[in-house]
Amino acid sequence: MSEKTLTRMDLTEAVFREVGLSRNESADLVETVLQHVSDALVAGETVKISSFGTFSVRAKSARVGRNPKTGDEVPISPRRVLTFRPSHLMKDRVAAGAGK
Repeated sequence: MSEKTLTRMDLTEAVFREVGLSRNESADLVETVLQHVSDALVAGETVKISSFGTFSVRAKSARVGRNPKTGDEVPISPRRVLTFRPSHLMKDRVAAGAGK
């Protein structure tokens, strides 16, 4: 499996090459999209990107966990967690391998 990580700068560079905006405009566009996505998630909205997947926030209730090393019971406080569910198309592309 590849060790490469896609970064904001990579996305900015891709927008610069594909769309033809300046590098600054490309960076602003990427930042704006990411800000909209994160704002929606913070507000508890679901973000669905067609042919990619769905991001959603799930509320997890309080529960009792166990320290695997000592066996001691530890309370786990309620929290909100971010989940991602890939689309069937994305699952198929990943299963098919790199470069498909």
